[in-house]
Amino acid sequence: MVISELASQLDRKDEQPNIELARRLVNEKDYAGVKEVIENLSNKNKKIQSDCIKVVYEVGEMEPEMISNYALIFIDLLNSRNNRLVWGSMSALSTIASEASEVLMNHVQEIISAMKTGSVITVDKGVMTLAKLASVNEMNNERIFPVLIQHLETCRVKEIPQHAESTLIAVTEHNKEHFITTLKQRAQYMTAPQYKRIKKIYKSLNVE
Repeated sequence: MVISELASQLDRKDEQPNIELARRLVNEKDYAGVKEVIENLSNKNKKIQSDCIKVVYEVGEMEPEMISNYALIFIDLLNSRNNRLVWGSMSALSTIASEASEVLMNHVQEIISAMKTGSVITVDKGVMTLAKLASVNEMNNERIFPVLIQHLETCRVKEIPQHAESTLIAVTEHNKEHFITTLKQRAQYMTAPQYKRIKKIYKSLNVE
């Protein structure tokens, strides 16, 4: 029983047991264990739900392929009333966006909608998910990049550096100018440390 190794079941307040469980599942290529964790995302015990979603996206960080078949479950959980499951599922999606891009593209509007109403982490991981999807191919990029640009135009100034850094993988020769123009329009409102991060982005794109 994988569930017996969860933090809440060990009466632990920290996440270390969940991280260790994720590491073990990956090291042992324990697909049955991952399946058990996924099934318990709908456990009646919210502590078990929270532990399981932590294990899921930790596995995704290490070995995305082990959770990529469960993409539709994570998309469904974006509508959960449990905020921990919402941002945890978006975190999981951000780890498998390249592996499960076709499935995610069929539900991209749900990802965008979750970002509009979600917590800070949901938005952060949502931007990362969209950027990864946009980097997969030109068709994805044409659909998603305008959404990323609109986000950079309207998000809070303090979020721009991080979200611009996430978006960078979706920047191409075709859309680079639009990206840079958007950042320059908002640069005047940034603090010195924020603008320093933007300048690093310019440098990576060979822009003055």
